[in-house]
Amino acid sequence: MSMGKPMARYAASKRVGDFVFMSGVVAVDPERRQVVRGYEDIPPTAQQALRALGYATGQMSVDVFEAAIVAQSWFVLERIRQLAAEHGGTMADVVKLVQYFRELPHYAPYNRVRGLFYPDEPPVSTVVEVSRFLPGDDVLIEIEATAYLPLRG
Repeated sequence: MSMGKPMARYAASKRVGDFVFMSGVVAVDPERRQVVRGYEDIPPTAQQALRALGYATGQMSVDVFEAAIVAQSWFVLERIRQLAAEHGGTMADVVKLVQYFRELPHYAPYNRVRGLFYPDEPPVSTVVEVSRFLPGDDVLIEIEATAYLPLRG
């Protein structure tokens, strides 16, 4: 799954010295130009990893309440991982996250998903609740990130 470039006029990331600053990432699939709404919008390997956390159960009466925030959390963190990789880094190099939520209770499932990307130690982080995001009300989370990647040579 290629998550592509931003759909608006801004830089997805920018290196300044030893730091890479990443713009806020939301869960919009640029190929379909649609918001990620559930598990069917993310790759099967991601669904399998989420099942190991107790998500993506296949039970509509359970998944309907969690799918959007869990799938969006995975999608956004995966995009941050890809941006870090484009600059020669890994998630271990992403040292700061600013996490914006439409509903603060979404932090709990997001935090479990974040553990897939940071199995040992999470980065420094800030959590903020906001009322809206672009491109619309189906977007539940946005994350901006900072990576520390010392220039070599």
